[in-house]
Amino acid sequence: MATSSPCTSVRVTQRGIRVYRFEKEEKKNFIKYLSTMEDYALFLNAEVLSKDVPYLGGAAEMSFYVEGLRFPDKDFDGVISINLSLLEPITAGIPETPIFTDKVVFRVAPWIMTPNTLQPIEVFVCSTSDNYEFLKGMRNLVAQSGYKLKICHEYVNRGDRWMQDELEFGYIDSPHQRFPVVLDSPRDRGLNDFPYNVLLGPDFGYVTRVAERKDVSSLDSFGNLEVSPPVTVNGRNYPLGRILLGVAFPTATGGRNMTKVVQDFLWAQKVQEPVALFSDWLLVGHIDEFMTFVPAPDRKGFRLLLASPDAAYKLFKGLQKDGHGQAKMFDGLKNEEQITVDEILSDDNFQAQNNYVQSCIDWNRDVLKKELGLDDEDIIDVPVLFILEAEEEDVQEYRASAYYPDMVNMIVLGKNLGIPKPFGPKVNGRCALEAEMCSLMEGLGLSCTFIDDFASYHKKRGEVHCGSNVRREVFDFKWWNLEM
Repeated sequence: MATSSPCTSVRVTQRGIRVYRFEKEEKKNFIKYLSTMEDYALFLNAEVLSKDVPYLGGAAEMSFYVEGLRFPDKDFDGVISINLSLLEPITAGIPETPIFTDKVVFRVAPWIMTPNTLQPIEVFVCSTSDNYEFLKGMRNLVAQSGYKLKICHEYVNRGDRWMQDELEFGYIDSPHQRFPVVLDSPRDRGLNDFPYNVLLGPDFGYVTRVAERKDVSSLDSFGNLEVSPPVTVNGRNYPLGRILLGVAFPTATGGRNMTKVVQDFLWAQKVQEPVALFSDWLLVGHIDEFMTFVPAPDRKGFRLLLASPDAAYKLFKGLQKDGHGQAKMFDGLKNEEQITVDEILSDDNFQAQNNYVQSCIDWNRDVLKKELGLDDEDIIDVPVLFILEAEEEDVQEYRASAYYPDMVNMIVLGKNLGIPKPFGPKVNGRCALEAEMCSLMEGLGLSCTFIDDFASYHKKRGEVHCGSNVRREVFDFKWWNLEM
């Protein structure tokens, strides 16, 4: 188009953003009121990919701001290119002459997860008709730790107590702004509306991925989604850690998997390259049933905790050797069959089940050592026994769940750990499992609080971590400094 003065042409070469044009005096208002986009003129979008701007003469300034509309995903790498051209008109009927061109490349901020080693901000739990003891323990732990406790009441959670499974807290970051963003899982049970209706706000983002109901399994709950602390692997740095997710065994056919749309989303963020672990051997199928991270003052700044039947048998054999073979599991629990250390150790079928479980955990141990660059000294084995059972009575497919409350399935609040109370055999009035856990953790400067979740969570095949969630401080490291 011929004009009597030069103009600039702005072209969006990919979709996924909007561009807004502002006068100079409006810039501060835009930054302050970023959420009220309707107050400002939309300049470019998916339908309007280019526009001419007349040159007004003299010294002039034009400001453009870019709003990301989508997170990176399988079909969108998050990279946007904008071409700018300054054209000089010659005369009517003759095309303008380009006298200056430039290209600006943007990347939509990725969604970033936060590991246990980052400081907590607030803790989320559900209130139900039967979890008074659990809630009491959580209140005390959070208050002693100095953080905020937010309780989702039953009229909101609709009887769904699994706060960890419904959502994952993360954040987005940019040079001018950062804020938390919750990822909502496709499990869609009683807590389904909580992330959107309660958390979403002007300073709190929300994202989800919708899957076909037939594709959604227990592995799509976010107890099956964790992230490591920062690691270095074979000279490659992961300053934001690596995402960990559970899937079926690589050679398995017909096993359960985390749904593809969620996996695609996680891989597309790029800044926390995921690691796939084998979790389908578990009845519920979540990696938080056999692993977690706790902060440490030495080595890599953390320890990986792994559930270990071998460690449990070693502990129980030590008790038997010391004359405590008649000490009982579940002592003091109503309606729970008590069993002695001797009886546990004499049950060959039970030991065979735990040998199988140990082999599954050992597989994951090797993967974690390789993918996170860990040595054996970075790993602590926690004594936990499992039992194989069928998910349904008429289905003879056996998977594992914790025999007693799974001490690995904990909540980490700085140096304070909220650990499922295991109700192990007592020696001199003290639970031997609690004593062992305290011994393992106190060497790292960590304090153990044991929370009674037996009736309200463990018997429903979950524990403290499954029933809670933590929003944490963000990383100091800026994702845009990564080489990708």
